[in-house]
Amino acid sequence: MAVSSAPACLAALAGRDYLSSADISADQTRALLDLAASLKQGRSRIDLRGKTLGLIFSKASTRTRVSFTVAMARLGGQTIDLLPTVSQVGRGEPVADTARVLSRYCDALAIRTFAQADLDAYAHWASIPVVNALTDREHPCQALADFLTLQEAFGAAAKDLAGLTLAYVGDGNNVAHSLMLCGALLGVQVRVGCPVGFEPSAAVLEQARQLAAAHGASVEVLHEPVAAVRGAHAVYTDVWASMGQEEEKAARQQAFSGWCLDEELMAEADPRAIVLHCLPAYRGLEISAGAMEGSSSRIFDQAENRLHVQQALLAALLGGL
Repeated sequence: MAVSSAPACLAALAGRDYLSSADISADQTRALLDLAASLKQGRSRIDLRGKTLGLIFSKASTRTRVSFTVAMARLGGQTIDLLPTVSQVGRGEPVADTARVLSRYCDALAIRTFAQADLDAYAHWASIPVVNALTDREHPCQALADFLTLQEAFGAAAKDLAGLTLAYVGDGNNVAHSLMLCGALLGVQVRVGCPVGFEPSAAVLEQARQLAAAHGASVEVLHEPVAAVRGAHAVYTDVWASMGQEEEKAARQQAFSGWCLDEELMAEADPRAIVLHCLPAYRGLEISAGAMEGSSSRIFDQAENRLHVQQALLAALLGGL
């Protein structure tokens, strides 16, 4: 059965794309988080029987692929994995053709690729909802899971996130971009700490700051780890070299020396602070084993929450509410 109590703002997402954290409103973001919490706790059930989600992943994936597949199964739908190596996608068929054909077979597409422009092209040509399952610019589904995890630690509902501080230390990458945008919508104070030269995109930073100003939040970029983390309610890190940056790994490790999220750095945060990492993690580089496995870590709750937020998102985009 559908969730009869779902806010009307979520019903308005039916048929829409989700390409960026900024594609939906603050109310819709909060409603998605609250619906995800309800689904996780077994208080809501949604029926998407007969619906099919197509996955087009040009980048390797564990959590994103499995969580989308299981999310669709729990909603009663099914998933088809359109691996580029076993489809015409990998042989250079134009996106315009692929997207229009798949729109006749599937009810939504989740795309994991490198360039945001490729995702935008799918969205342009498809007549069904397209979801950003990660690009080099953003990782919006990850950010939803991150803020659901923060919500579980500090409040009963998404509205309780306003005024909290999340500190991200590391490369100003796609994860940092979505954290800034989604956090701004939710009224969270977001600090990005990174070495000089590894800042977030200037365009995304400006967009996030405009959203933050409208929602009583702030977005800062700092170049010293202690300053970034001091007093934060969540401290978050990610790998220093993302997919496609393998050749830069040694240089990046040198540049990020002193930026490991360890117990000493966590001591600067709020005493109740939680540790977050979107995985995969490299213990001893961007995060210490102690921080990852300690009592403050919510990393594996965070990974689980990908499943729940994606259930909520798919239910909304596919008109299941």
